[in-house]
Amino acid sequence: MVVAGALLVNAAVAAFTASRLPAGELAVPDAVRVVAAVVPALPLPLTALAAAVLGALAYGNETRWPGLPASRVTLGRRLGGLLAKALVVGATAALLAVAVLGLNALAAWLALPAGTDAAALLAPSVWPAGPFAAGGIGRPLLVFPVLAVAGGWAGLLITSLVRSAVVGILLTGALPALLEPTAGLLLHRTGRNWPFWVRELVPFQYGLDWVRGTADRTAGALDGVVAAALLAPAGLLVLAAVLAQLRRRSL
Repeated sequence: MVVAGALLVNAAVAAFTASRLPAGELAVPDAVRVVAAVVPALPLPLTALAAAVLGALAYGNETRWPGLPASRVTLGRRLGGLLAKALVVGATAALLAVAVLGLNALAAWLALPAGTDAAALLAPSVWPAGPFAAGGIGRPLLVFPVLAVAGGWAGLLITSLVRSAVVGILLTGALPALLEPTAGLLLHRTGRNWPFWVRELVPFQYGLDWVRGTADRTAGALDGVVAAALLAPAGLLVLAAVLAQLRRRSL
């Protein structure tokens, strides 16, 4: 049901977004937003959120009924079960992302206004890099399945900590909003901007504007902390999930 709903909703959003584009040459940012079915009000693409739901349900099913005492199931088996769930959820999320891109491209092609020219997306002038050159449509769409897999794993690991699928889904959706101001602060201090794929696939970026009002002395004092905060979340999440299995009294 989650996969079917994700495919249908993505196709509907892609068709609606494509129908509202102006006629003429199709710009790369517009094409990325259409094919990825990006909704500006959401912190992640719909496909990544659907993968997070799958990951949360993969672990949440174990908490719906009383489980065996953890002492009767070895730690190795518990960690092996978590790893197996991660592999299945990751593969499912990647396949879902590929299917979504294909279906969205078809829906967008059918819904584009008459006179829209998408030939420029192939960027023939920069071959052999083609659409995978800097600023092309290829790089963001390659990152799209990675975001979906990351969403699925985040939903799985967070739910393994909170033992509630609903809370796990909510926390996964809130994670980008919590981490984004930190990333914005780091980018501001290094004089860089958001990568193209981030700007188009994750349009939930208010931190960079927020930190522009931060005093330079404050931002400078936090440079080391910011760098650590950006690199640490994924590792800390995995470590917390493993430690939770060590201390868990029941499945």
